Amino acid sequence: MFEAYVIPTPSMEKTLLVNDYLFVSKSAYGPRIPNTPIAMPFVHAKLPFVNAKSYVEWIKIPYTRWFASPVKRNDAMVFNFPTNDTLINDEENFGSKVTYYEAVRQMGRDRVWQDYGSIITTRPVDKRENFIKRCVGIAGDSIQVINGKLHINGKPEDYFPQSQRYYQLDVSPEIMLDAEKLDNLGIKVREEQGDFNQLKNGSYLVNITNEEKANLKLPQGYKLADFMMQPTAQLFPYYDTAHHWSGDNYGPLWIPKKGATIQLTADNFIRYERCIRVYENNEVENKGGKIFINGKETDKYTFKMDYYWLMGDNRHNSLDSRYWGFVPEDHVVGKASLIWFSWEGGPRWKRLFRWIK
Repeated sequence: MFEAYVIPTPSMEKTLLVNDYLFVSKSAYGPRIPNTPIAMPFVHAKLPFVNAKSYVEWIKIPYTRWFASPVKRNDAMVFNFPTNDTLINDEENFGSKVTYYEAVRQMGRDRVWQDYGSIITTRPVDKRENFIKRCVGIAGDSIQVINGKLHINGKPEDYFPQSQRYYQLDVSPEIMLDAEKLDNLGIKVREEQGDFNQLKNGSYLVNITNEEKANLKLPQGYKLADFMMQPTAQLFPYYDTAHHWSGDNYGPLWIPKKGATIQLTADNFIRYERCIRVYENNEVENKGGKIFINGKETDKYTFKMDYYWLMGDNRHNSLDSRYWGFVPEDHVVGKASLIWFSWEGGPRWKRLFRWIK
């Protein structure tokens, strides 16, 4: 019905801070029945202190959700990391941060299987890592990021006061900025999270919330400019290089909806192949531009599940759907509801028992 989590990374700052302790409602979207019912209670995929699984797969239950209710746009959602289904079980060289798919992109499929084939392992959905992001797009939406601004179905996103992104702050060369001077301007940076860096003399990179930017009144000699992320080959869908997307200029991209049928083209097949093949368990082949699903040639596909698009509120410091794609409905765990404790060198009393928006 509910579970306790802790925020490990700054990707949701400043809505959620590192070492915020949360209660997550697992009944908000209807309780999901475990895929692996035979497991050690109160642990996730591994047993503590030993490199051994905490579950067995003698009995597997297909995706089942009781009293399902829809995910709402802009919910803070906890979900199982989608591309965490296949791992290289090598803690020394890979740990849990590099998945099989990342290794294939870096090294090539043949090299990965040659060097690590004996320790490649798969995990059921409910035993993949738990992530938390904001569900900015629901099934059937079209998303696009234009110059750092998220648009949903052609309209700019809702305003979230604590959402952050980087800006370039230029000052007169004789001014040396630090956290205290920024605080006096109304910008509260967290230096340990990389919110403030000097680019060159007189130019700084500063992570600013929407609320801070709206209330910002800069004195003479200060100028704030947008900072744009550069294109990267690691953006989803990894092999779609023709569009030259970046984290700040991304899309447009349609989010699959249960029961919706699409016309398969060379362009959108790259975007939806993983949904069709991995999440919906179909055999898929592309032979000379012709697409075969479960052995039959087709140019259409009807989706079996709803999908979601997740992004961190800390837009320039978030590993989110821009980098690994859609979240299927069977990966949804629950909704973040309440901060019950928070710690940073001591209790952050003002954050205790705060409802999450």
